Order: sequence, then C-alpha cells, then structure tokens
Amino acid sequence: MASSHSDTRQSRVFVSADSDQPDYRIGWLTRIVYGNTFEFSIVGLIVINAVFLAILTFDGIDPTLAQVARGFDAVVLWVYVAELALRIISYGSKPWKFFTAPWNVFDFLVIALIPVFSAQTVILRLLRLLRLVRLFRFLPEVRILTASITRSLPPLASVTVLISFLLFLYAMAGHYLFGDALPEAWGNLGASMESLFILLTLENFPNYFQEAMSVTPAALVFFLSYVFIIVFTILNVLIGIVINAMDEARAREARATRDHWRELYDAIDGLEADGDANAENLLALRQEVLRVHKAQQLEPAAPAPGVKPKGVRRGVGKRATGGSSAE
Repeated sequence: MASSHSDTRQSRVFVSADSDQPDYRIGWLTRIVYGNTFEFSIVGLIVINAVFLAILTFDGIDPTLAQVARGFDAVVLWVYVAELALRIISYGSKPWKFFTAPWNVFDFLVIALIPVFSAQTVILRLLRLLRLVRLFRFLPEVRILTASITRSLPPLASVTVLISFLLFLYAMAGHYLFGDALPEAWGNLGASMESLFILLTLENFPNYFQEAMSVTPAALVFFLSYVFIIVFTILNVLIGIVINAMDEARAREARATRDHWRELYDAIDGLEADGDANAENLLALRQEVLRVHKAQQLEPAAPAPGVKPKGVRRGVGKRATGGSSAE
C-alpha cells in the first residue's frame, strides 16, 4: 500500500493505523504516531492552544494567565516539532515519502516557517493561527470537503469569469442609468461594482431599488433581471457545482473504503486457500476484521463469519499484503 494513501486515511481520529505498511516503514513507530492515543493527544493540544490564543486577544487579562498562555504556546510549538519529526522518522529508509501527502506538506510548512518569520509579528501570529488548521487533518469529513473544493475549482473558475463579465455589463448599465443622479452608488465603474457586490447578498436592496426608481422606471427591469439572473440563478449554479463535486468525492471515498476492506477479506481467503495458517486463527482473524468493519459502519452490511465476500479472488490478498495478515 502506498504511504501517501496510508497517511491520508490514517490521519483521522477513530481510525487505527494500518498493519500492512510498506517494508521501509518503521512499523512500531507508525502504529504509535498514527494511533488513536497519539492523535487524540495532538487534537487536545491544538484545542487548548486555540483557547489560549483566544484569551490573549482580550485586554486586561491577568498577567499570570497571559504568561501561562504564552508559555503553553511555546511548549506546544516544540511538541508539534517533535510530532513532525516522529512522523518523518516513521518512514524509515524513505523519509521523503512523508511529503507525498498534502496534509504532511502543510504541517511541515506551518512549523518550519515559524523560525523564518520570528521577527515579523503579524506573519508570526498568522502562522500560529494556521497551526490550529492542523486540527482539520484529524477530522474524517474534512478530507472529503477539501477534495470536493479542489475538484470544483475548474468549473468554478469558468462560472466566475461569466459572473465577472455580467457584473461588468450591469455596472456599466447602472452607471449610464443612475450615475448622474446617484453618483455615490453609480457614479463610476468602481462605485457601480461595489453596489452590485453588496446587492449579491440582497442587503439594502429596497434602498437601492427605491432610489433608482425615483430616477427612471427602467430601474425595475434592471434590478429584477439582476436578481433573477445573477443572484438566484448563477449563484445557485456555483453552489450546485460544489455540491456535485462533494458527492463525487464521497463516492470515491466509499469506493476506496470498499477496496480496503476487500483487500483484507482477500488476504484472509488467500491464507485459507494456501494453508498458511490454521483454521482457528483464520476464524478469529475474520471475526476481528468483521467486528472492526461493523464498528466503523463503513458498509451497509458485512458478511457473516466464514462466508467469503462475493467477487473476491482467492489467494490474491496474500500477494498484495506479503502474508502479514497471518500474524
């Protein structure tokens, strides 16, 4: 199994580290740094760090509390450095594989750039804030959300170009219709674009509409067409693109999950066919896999103990896992 895939799936709470790691990985260290205990500890530190950072934004806080908050922030930074080092070391003879996972690259940059910008207060504070974003790496749904947003960027860019063009047309039309009478809102292209951006949220729509109607009746067609074409139709298209991309990301996640469990069942079937383990151990292993499978609710139903899943070829799993499942 590729290490990058392993990382993107393991770096979540409630999900145990894989046992079928590549040979170059340090198995015992990988199980520790990707285990629930370690992950929960890091999540707890991130949450407490967020609380202390929030406390430091208030005026008049107790000096002792402020000192504790700053001291904790400094200690947590070194904990993050140690965590990052352990994760890299867990890759054994191929530490560069650590950087094949996007979240790993993000973690590394956020931590590594802090000494570089230590003299620049604003950037340093922003980097400290970005450390809290690392919490997303441990949440199961965030990876699906980020993948859906990434996949929706190309169609979103096309729609954005269309919206920009239409906003330009409406801004010019608004300037020609209302610019002389309402110079603050429509006196030039910049003021017209600002008014249209505000109207995207329909904020102060009655005020803009009534002022424009006092200038020319054409304001009725202008504002109604703007609301129905830009606000209602195209913005809903943007939302639909993101939702569709999220559905596709969830479907890919479900397929990857089914493939993972199929590999496990396939490995057990391969061991049973080749006679590399006794029947009692195989039955116990199969029951344990089914128990974890049901506990995580990854599929609607799991096969009963001793019943092989349909469509799984016998013996293939042993070659895929190197026979590690027999242990």
